[in-house]
Amino acid sequence: MRSYKVIVTTVLSALAGAVVVVPAALSAPAQAAPPTPGPIVKLWNWNWNSVARECTDVLGPAGYGAVQVSPPSDSMSKGGSVWWDIYQPARYTLTSKFGDENAFRNMVNACHAAGVKVHADAVVNHMTGQGSRSYGGYDFGKYNYPGLYSSWDFHSPTCGINNGDYVNDGWRVQNCELVGLSDLNTGSDYVRDQIAGYLNKLTDLGVDGFRIDAAKHINPGDLAAIKSKLRGSPYIHQEVIQGDNEAVTPSQYTGIGDVHEFVYGRKMKEQFTGQIKWLSTFGQSWGLSVPSDKAVVFVDNHDTERNGSTLNYKYGAAYKLANVFMLAWPYGTPRVYSGFTWNNSEGGPPSANGGFVTDADCGNGRWTCFHRQMSGMVGFNRAVAGTPVGNWYDNGNNVIAFSRGGKGWVAINNEGGSVTRTFSTGLPAGTYADDLGGGSVTVGSNGAASVTVPAKGAVAIHTGGGPGPSPTPTVNPGEVAASFNANVTTYYGQNVFVVGDVEELGGWDPAKAVALSPASYPVWKATVSLPAGTAVSYKYVKKNPDGSVTWESDPNRSFTTPSGGAVTRDDTWR
Repeated sequence: MRSYKVIVTTVLSALAGAVVVVPAALSAPAQAAPPTPGPIVKLWNWNWNSVARECTDVLGPAGYGAVQVSPPSDSMSKGGSVWWDIYQPARYTLTSKFGDENAFRNMVNACHAAGVKVHADAVVNHMTGQGSRSYGGYDFGKYNYPGLYSSWDFHSPTCGINNGDYVNDGWRVQNCELVGLSDLNTGSDYVRDQIAGYLNKLTDLGVDGFRIDAAKHINPGDLAAIKSKLRGSPYIHQEVIQGDNEAVTPSQYTGIGDVHEFVYGRKMKEQFTGQIKWLSTFGQSWGLSVPSDKAVVFVDNHDTERNGSTLNYKYGAAYKLANVFMLAWPYGTPRVYSGFTWNNSEGGPPSANGGFVTDADCGNGRWTCFHRQMSGMVGFNRAVAGTPVGNWYDNGNNVIAFSRGGKGWVAINNEGGSVTRTFSTGLPAGTYADDLGGGSVTVGSNGAASVTVPAKGAVAIHTGGGPGPSPTPTVNPGEVAASFNANVTTYYGQNVFVVGDVEELGGWDPAKAVALSPASYPVWKATVSLPAGTAVSYKYVKKNPDGSVTWESDPNRSFTTPSGGAVTRDDTWR
């Protein structure tokens, strides 16, 4: 549910939906599987050019399975002053404040090239509640959308949803207006055809799935009928908010597709502002509304981060640790949220020229870019998929640790001081890179590791995660410490090495090349002891998951080591 300008405070807690069960005659086609491997990331209010760049530079290399983008349809315009105008569609052309159809198409293509699927936020329950001009320059009225809808395409006579309806009258919830928004008659074949036509246009452009906005306010039989008109098998996940003692439960919509698990985020807030030791039993028995295989889970979204029901980026370390837990724990399809910073809960994203969203800039303080902090945990999430929890540890308060099969291990410290102890990891012996950038962890032959978990921090390791950071070598007389820092974009499973003409760099043999650490991705790092006063030639190589090696282009790089001390090489892959 949206907190639009017209919503009053009491409505924010009124979470409601339809009560009609999907008729057998209108049962929806089979649901496509969620994006596997890899979680979803929601880049909320990012424009299309920025999403395209992020897919190429960050999401694909990190291993995110899909990106959820904001509604692409034309909407009523508030000139960039608010975020919620995009949830009041004026027509189904792709002229939103995030870019035009060409930019949208290019974004989808760029994400696909990076191995990332695209899910579009689809607003199909209603049209507008105010305004008369769209971002695309289209003139409309609340019940009059020339060339698309007229007054008879909306539920009539008009009525508004009252707070009591959520418990007492599901029919009104699906047939009356949500906070004054013109409610489409989704029982009409014409309306269904228009909605399906819009969604099919998006799938024709390459969209792989849809987040159905306000699904709880649409008769599930109507949703099934619309879905039956869709081409292909797009992945459907629906906004159906669980409320206490309401006439509708999210389970009524699992026949259409997966459901957003709002209880999950509420429980994360309870635990990470309380005691996380209880999480050893976390699951559906905690009151979650749908089973794991039907749930899209999240710590927060654009509504809950503003209404106080969940953690948000302003909680700092607790928020980050809750997301680490989500990506490490086996429940649902996780979705990481990344939006923009705000003080006014209704204020819009950075924009210009009448409200068109400007490019996301992760360095200007206006965009949270939180998904980047979770890049390492995405690899963990992929590696441990389908494995059980084991080796649970807690200190009776706010330090926990657990393994996932023999594939991964994580420790989370939500206390104010660091903790050092020996943990049972369940992993094979070896040295592993910390997925959260904290160095490396050495696991002994008995599966145990001595680990320091920083205050309000976490450590996570997984098998197949690439090399750990190279320790600073001992520098003997006649040698120098040479640090190699290479900015290299990779895809999940690739690793970067440096190889050169001296013995210490493998003598041009890639099998003997020096591994670089991805802990500071996209900068890969290693420090090597090299002979002093020596001319050195070198290159970077990528070792691919299939065992093949990709060399960067000619010419060879070269430098002469100093007579003593240290030297640093800062390079970018070519």
